[in-house]
Amino acid sequence: MTDAPSPVIDDPDTGGFWQAAQRGVLALQWCDRCDQPIHLPRPQCTSCASTELTWREVDGEATLHSWTVVRHPVHPAFPVPYTIALVALTDYPMVHLMTRIDGAAPLREGQRMRFCPCPDSAGVMLPQWQARADDSEGE
Repeated sequence: MTDAPSPVIDDPDTGGFWQAAQRGVLALQWCDRCDQPIHLPRPQCTSCASTELTWREVDGEATLHSWTVVRHPVHPAFPVPYTIALVALTDYPMVHLMTRIDGAAPLREGQRMRFCPCPDSAGVMLPQWQARADDSEGE
């Protein structure tokens, strides 16, 4: 099996996200002027055009928004089937993040998910989400 590519954790645009994951936490880029999360990361705020940006740790609770099961192999490092899911952060529902789940995961819309960083084959922690154990039927 081929190793999957690892993210560049010191990338000038996205490094704060990946560096937080190495510490086991979730972080978003934030505008210090208008106090809004910015996702996808960029050099200036999309609301006020400020360049006064920082990275802030946020809670890793989310809700499953959408998903698809991949059954056709697209890269030898990713054996099929696997599930690609899109979650919306509970505290910031306008922020959507993707996750990869091994297998054809039994998921349902609105399912509660939690942040769980997992190491890739090179030991780089990847931000991932998994269904909360206490969410058998949702809220």
